[in-house]
Amino acid sequence: MAKEENLECSFCGRKKSETDLLIAGMDAHICDKCIEQAHGIVEEEIAESKSGNLSKELILKKPLEIKEFLDQYIIGQDETKKAMSVAVYNHYKRLLQTKNDDNDVEIEKSNIVLVGETGTGKTLVARTIAKMLNVPFSIVDATVLTQAGYVGEDVESILSRLLQAADYDVVKAERGIVFIDEIDKIARKGDNPSITRDVSGEGVQQALLKLLEGAVVNVAPKGGRKHPEQKFIEVNTKDILFIAGGAFSGIEKIISKRLNMQAVGFSASLSEDKIDEDNLLQYIIPSDLKSFGLIPEIIGRLPVLSHMNPLDATTLRAILTEPKNSIIKQYTKLFAMDEVEFSVKNEALSYIVDKAVEYKLGARGLRSLCEAILTDAMFELPSSNDKEFIVTQDYAESKLTKTTLKKLRAAS
Repeated sequence: MAKEENLECSFCGRKKSETDLLIAGMDAHICDKCIEQAHGIVEEEIAESKSGNLSKELILKKPLEIKEFLDQYIIGQDETKKAMSVAVYNHYKRLLQTKNDDNDVEIEKSNIVLVGETGTGKTLVARTIAKMLNVPFSIVDATVLTQAGYVGEDVESILSRLLQAADYDVVKAERGIVFIDEIDKIARKGDNPSITRDVSGEGVQQALLKLLEGAVVNVAPKGGRKHPEQKFIEVNTKDILFIAGGAFSGIEKIISKRLNMQAVGFSASLSEDKIDEDNLLQYIIPSDLKSFGLIPEIIGRLPVLSHMNPLDATTLRAILTEPKNSIIKQYTKLFAMDEVEFSVKNEALSYIVDKAVEYKLGARGLRSLCEAILTDAMFELPSSNDKEFIVTQDYAESKLTKTTLKKLRAAS
C-alpha cells in the first residue's frame, strides 16, 4: 500500500491520492487531468492542420478572376457568372474564416439555384468552377431520389457520390460542391401542401432540407439502400456548397401571369418598362419557384437565384468556335492525332447553327449535328492517305439528311 501511495504522474507530478485515476505505463504514469489536457491539445492541432491544409489546397480567386476563368469556357450568361462568382467566393471565404476571430459573426452558406432551358450550360458552370477551385465535385439526378423506405435512392446517396469523387477523404468531401440536377422534377404538383404521400416530390424536398442547411449525416460509402449491419461514414454538410439546377418547364407562364397582374391598375410599375417576352426567365423571383411547386423551406435554403438566358444564333456560333474547349477545337485535335488538318468553312458553321436554332437543339444539339456530319470522315480518314479535310456547306448539307435531323430532334 505504501508503495502505491508513492506513485505519481510522470507529467505533472501529482500523487495518486490527488488524482481520480492514474494510468500506469511501462516506465511511467499519467493522471486523468493530464489525459484531458493532452486530448485538448491533440484536437486543437488536428483542427489547425486541417485549416492549414484547406488554405494550401484550395485555390481561391477573387470574383473577377473567377468570372474571367468562366469566360474561357462559357459563352454569354454574364449575370449568372457574376452571381456564381460572388456566391462561390463568399462560401469559400467562410471556410477559410478562422475560429479565433474576435467577433461572433457567423457567415451563412450561399447555396445556389439555377433556372434555365436544357442545354444552356447549368451543369457546365458548376463543373468549371469546381475545376478551378480544385475541390471534389459530383452531379446527382433528383429524379431518382425518394423518401427513405421507398423504392429509389435515399437523399444521403447524394453524399456517397461526393465521397467517391473525393476518394473517400471525408475532410476533402466536406468542402466539395454538389450539383443537384433536375431539381424541378421533385416539385409538388400544386401550390397547396400534399394531403397524400408524395414520396418522390415533396417528400424528397423535406429530406433535402437538413443536407442543404448543414447536418452530420450517416452515409453509406458504396451508396444504395441502408440496412442495420452496414457501416456508415459521418459527413458534415455544413461546408458543402449545393448548386441546384432545373429547366422548370412552364414557369414562364407563372412569371407572365405575375408580371401582368403587377401592371394592372393605377400603380402599374411596369408600364414604362418593356417586357422581353422571349426571355421571361430574367424576371424570375423566389415566389415563382414556390408557385411552381418548391416548398418555402427549400427556397430559403437556396438563397442565390439566377437564370440562364436562352441561346440565340450568335451565342451558338460562338460556342462552336470560341471557348477553350470548343466543339470545333476538339474535332481539330482529334483529326490532328491522325495527322489530318481539319477546318470548317464559315458558311458551313452558319448552316450548323441555323439547323440547331430551327430544331431547337440548343448547345448539346451542336455536338449532335457535328457528329452526324463528321462521322463518315472520322471513319474513313484514319485509314486513308488524305492529310487535309475541309468541311463546306455542301458537304454538311449532304450529310444532314431530313431523316438524320428528325432523329436528332426526337432525341433532344
